[in-house]
Amino acid sequence: MKLSVIILNYNVLYFLELCVKSVQAAISNIDAEIIVIDNNSKDKSCKMVKQLFPEVILIENKENVGFSKANNQGVEIAKGKYICILNPDTVVAEDTFEKLLEFTNSQEKLGIVGCKLIDGTGQFLPESKRNIPIVKIAFQKIFGDSKKYYANHLSQDTTGKVDVLVGAFMLIKRSVYRQVNGFDEDYYMYGEDIDLSYRVLKAGYKNYYFANTTIIHYKGESTLKNKNYAKDFYNAMQIFYKKHFKSNLLFDTLVSLGIKIAYFFRYEKNVEPNKANKYVLVSKTINDKLKQVLPKEVVLKKDVKNIEKDDEIIFDTNVISFKETIKQFSNSELNKLVTFKILPKNSNFIIGSNSSSSQGEVICFE
Repeated sequence: MKLSVIILNYNVLYFLELCVKSVQAAISNIDAEIIVIDNNSKDKSCKMVKQLFPEVILIENKENVGFSKANNQGVEIAKGKYICILNPDTVVAEDTFEKLLEFTNSQEKLGIVGCKLIDGTGQFLPESKRNIPIVKIAFQKIFGDSKKYYANHLSQDTTGKVDVLVGAFMLIKRSVYRQVNGFDEDYYMYGEDIDLSYRVLKAGYKNYYFANTTIIHYKGESTLKNKNYAKDFYNAMQIFYKKHFKSNLLFDTLVSLGIKIAYFFRYEKNVEPNKANKYVLVSKTINDKLKQVLPKEVVLKKDVKNIEKDDEIIFDTNVISFKETIKQFSNSELNKLVTFKILPKNSNFIIGSNSSSSQGEVICFE
């Protein structure tokens, strides 16, 4: 088997459904499997997977065992030569894995490969490519200077070597993953991707950012970003520093101080409510049931020409490919004017997010 796609889920039923449908489209011509690990969700995610995706391998944990342990569970039963660690609040293009697997064939000592991530508004996510966060860089990030935290030696459109990839999307040979013992289970949430990337580099492999495919990562959906996030993230960084850098009393004091500063001074963004003037359904036919539940006018279009400011575009993936949908999200002339939703194939909901720091919006219709 060529590829195992491993998706860790926790209480994001609708985003998971969209994610799996996009992955199914992307592996249609690849010898591949999908493994979903559920960390004791309470939202009927497991029931949905069993009903809609009986071919998907499902692991149902009886408690939330965290990111590292759950993904390691998935890798343990994976059969693919390559594995892809994938967040449930992502959407991949139909050719994402084909392009990445072709890229792997031309690289020696390949470690982890990541790709270009955009959020639900179409904005590039700089954590797609990062540097090793030594203490100085981490402190600069605390105070708002992220220039050296992100791998800015590469533009978002340039493929090349980087230190750290993001855990929302990591493609790696299963043999390499097992060689470095996978995700470190001392981490519960956050920092695992930095730690794994660093250990893969130390083992003599090369990590790459691959710019020639783009995926959507809604980001706030599977883990709401707030002050607790800041505390958990910097606690994870403390684990990372103790494992990989020489520690002393001054070092520990500075890191502890940084964690406290991050917790108390990290501000939470207020997300503006959706103020769409009207909804534009990009499809072949109007969906009357959807039209009934939306609060504003719904206009049917076959493309995104002549879109007006503050419209909300709904891409019907029954007729529009995921690749085209992602392309339109990325269109800077479009995404600065409008917001986006996706209508998944054969589903009775639309879904999207107008901010990478919010939990997004799901509108259901019968």
